[in-house]
Amino acid sequence: MSADLNSPQTLALLTRIADALERLAPVSTAHADVTAADAFVWQAAGRRLSPVPKVNRVEMSLLRGIDRVRDQLAENTGRFARGLPANNALLWGARGMGKSSLVKAVHAEINHTRPADARPLKLIEIHREDIETLPDLMGLLRAEPHRFIVFCDDLSFDGDDTSYKSLKAVLEGGIEGRPDNVIFYATSNRRHLLPRDMMENERSTAINPGEAIEEKVSLSDRFGLWLGFHKCSQDEYLDMVLGYVDHLGLEGDRDAIRAEALEWATTRGARSGRTAWQFIQDLAGRLGKAI
Repeated sequence: MSADLNSPQTLALLTRIADALERLAPVSTAHADVTAADAFVWQAAGRRLSPVPKVNRVEMSLLRGIDRVRDQLAENTGRFARGLPANNALLWGARGMGKSSLVKAVHAEINHTRPADARPLKLIEIHREDIETLPDLMGLLRAEPHRFIVFCDDLSFDGDDTSYKSLKAVLEGGIEGRPDNVIFYATSNRRHLLPRDMMENERSTAINPGEAIEEKVSLSDRFGLWLGFHKCSQDEYLDMVLGYVDHLGLEGDRDAIRAEALEWATTRGARSGRTAWQFIQDLAGRLGKAI
């Protein structure tokens, strides 16, 4: 005797089957309106770009103590924006020294100084956990007339994570590779994107130690431009603080501000651009100044 297709049990079973098939089906990539903004966040779940009307950034002139890497990234980005050859960039090193701030500041500066008849350069942030969907994003951007910086902040890989293969293929090794209108910038605290203990473990347990880590370590080689960020000196830290003071019009005795800024850094055990900005927020709050 055949089952009653209208019975609650059968309908519930068919619903579960339909839901399971929908989850298995590949997510379609929505068409992107890249004219909606100059910056976007890649929403991997819906395969779409979410416009960012106002980017959280600081002005280029306020980034102190990183002049050399600032100029290198600006020059590389400027060439790319003009349609000339340029390299993917890995910004690595000390925390709080302006790696991600520099990427956003350079993007803004390039657009601010571009010729009136040139298309704006677009900035797209992709989250670390969404790297596996990077090929889908590349496919979406490939046919666009604009040029794009795809940016991943705090990029690193641990344990058995294999999502680095998607990044590796897109950067250089895949059949399609990176589209001509896309460049990839990443920040990381690690120069080789992998923790040392993971690399040593791979080496010690492998039949061929060299080959065991070569595939993962070679990911960093896909970035033609390596920019190192190092801890700042006391003078550089104070230069950052006073730069913010002047820019924001904060009033007060400069010697007292220097002393307070040094005490602030000492209590946190670090001198960096981030520490300087945190002190400035505290100072502005005490002065009753909105920033």
